[in-house]
Amino acid sequence: MADRNEKKALTDIGYVKLVTVGSVNPNNPLSDQSRADQEALLNRCLYDYPKGMIIGRDTTIGRYRIGEHELVMEKMTYHVGFERKPAWLEEE
Repeated sequence: MADRNEKKALTDIGYVKLVTVGSVNPNNPLSDQSRADQEALLNRCLYDYPKGMIIGRDTTIGRYRIGEHELVMEKMTYHVGFERKPAWLEEE
């Protein structure tokens, strides 16, 4: 059995899942439940078996002016790498 603290190399990555948290669409803001579901998927990717690791991250920021107010929205897309595709991950 491998040591839990063993570092994995990028060459061991066989599958990458993109997990988005947040939204930059002011016409369709996320509900609290939708955001919680996104965070739950990210946590499952990082802590469930087989454990993934974040190998990259994209940040998207939307700035909108509504009257005198400015609205700033952020979306993070995490690139989670796995040695193999987890069985629990459904095909999208």
